[in-house]
Order: sequence, then C-alpha cells, then structure tokens
Amino acid sequence: MRLGEHLFAVPMSSVQGVVRIRREDLETRMHQSNATYSYGGDDYTIYEMHDLLGTVKHRATDDAQVPLLMIRSGDQRAAVRVDAVLGSREVVVKSVGPQISSVPGIFGATIMGDGSVVMILDMAPLVRKVAALRQTVLDEQGKEVPYMPVQVPIVAERRQPLVMVVDDSITMRKVTGRVLERHNIEVTTAKDGLDAVEKIQDRIPDLVLLDIEMPRMDGYEFATYMRNDPRLKAVPIIMITSRTGEKHRQRAMEIGVDRYLGKPYQEADLLRNVDEILRLTRAVH
Repeated sequence: MRLGEHLFAVPMSSVQGVVRIRREDLETRMHQSNATYSYGGDDYTIYEMHDLLGTVKHRATDDAQVPLLMIRSGDQRAAVRVDAVLGSREVVVKSVGPQISSVPGIFGATIMGDGSVVMILDMAPLVRKVAALRQTVLDEQGKEVPYMPVQVPIVAERRQPLVMVVDDSITMRKVTGRVLERHNIEVTTAKDGLDAVEKIQDRIPDLVLLDIEMPRMDGYEFATYMRNDPRLKAVPIIMITSRTGEKHRQRAMEIGVDRYLGKPYQEADLLRNVDEILRLTRAVH
C-alpha cells in the first residue's frame, strides 16, 4: 500500500478486504465521535493510517474515492484509510534487528526488486494504541466531540549517523569516507578486520561498509564476528568487493550481510543503499 511517497506492506492474514468509499462520505463519517464502516455484517472503526503511524498528514489526493483496508485481529476491527492499495504478492520477510522488531507495529521488512526497503506493519498493536487514546471529551456545552490525535512529525535523531568503512586500501577508505561525509554522515575507518574489531569496541556504528579481501582478518571473518556478538549482530553490513561471483555473494548472505555491491561502485548506487538501510534502522526512533 502507499501513503504519500512511502510504501508499506501488511500481512494478508490480517486483511479482510479492501473497499472504496466516496471521499465526501468518508469526511462526513470522520467528523462523528466514533466513525465506523459496516462490512460483512460487522462495524469497523475508521482510522487514518497517518494517525496510526504518528506521521504528519500529507495533502490528500484528488481521487473521488479512497480505499479502506479492512483489518481484523482478535476483537479489533479497523477500516484504515490509505492513499492506494497496490495489490498483493509473496515477499521474503527480513529481520530488522531487535532494536526495531521490539517496537510495536513493526513486523519486519522486505526488499523489493529495485532494491528499495518496504516496512511490513503489524496492524493490531498500531490500532490498539490509537483506540486507547481515541476517547471522547466534553466541550463547554456538554456535547461529545471526537478525539483528534495530535499530528507529530517523525523527526530523525539530530546526531549524524556513524558509518564504519573497513577496507585495506587507503584510497578506498578516503574516497568512500569523503562521499559519505559530503552527505552529512560521520565516518570512522579500519584497515582490516582486526583493526575494526578494536575500534568497534569504543563506538558501535549504525552501518558497516566492508571489503572482503584484507590481511589478518578478512571481510567474511569480521562479518561472522559481528553476527556472533550480541552487541553487534543487529548492525547492518554492506559488503563492497571486486568478488562479484554468485558463490561469494551467497556466502556473504549466509553469514548475514544485508547488501552486496561490486567494485568499483557507482556513487549514486552506494548512497541509495546507505540511505535506505539507515532510514530502515532509524525510522521508528
């Protein structure tokens, strides 16, 4: 589904159906204290998706009809307004790490064919949270007025993200570091796996860019070290290497590497992958 410029996914097991409602009808219902929509003989409470996610409401589209996702989980029935429903497909659910998966409403993520990351939402806790807040209050005349949630924009942390570049080539470390720093990313570097092991003890990065062929400890070994360390196993890894064969890529994925890029990389391709991963790991903070 689409909300503004962002795509999200919802498990089909929680979706009872999709209906379209005239915009005027929806707006009229939303002014009621407990807006509902009847579907399959049951009343579904109407919610705006941006309220469930806690994001600022964007400018509505001009479509005469808008879609409602009919969600049911246990005794929760919700008709959730979104901008567009793009269809259904089978996807591979990726883990997003304990710091994100522990947040209510985040089920996981999936990577689309173009490399973009789409968050998979667990609708039940999102609906429960807003339902608990959606209580009526009395105005001065004693009339009931609907609870209107305060729209608070999701603001990224003000500190710069920290990316560690691990490569035995001083040229690659400098070039990659400069590319990232030009885009407001803090950079730390290591010349091989052992150097990275030492430096990562002082400060855990938000992302690691990792070469394979290095002395003392290569990229495979360092990635394995990270995935076996409880403090580091959730830190994303982008492997950047001249070893572009499928067997090398497969080995990296089996270890738990998140992305795999070839050398020499295209700057735009690197920045797109870095931005997607950083947004994924920081979106809920």
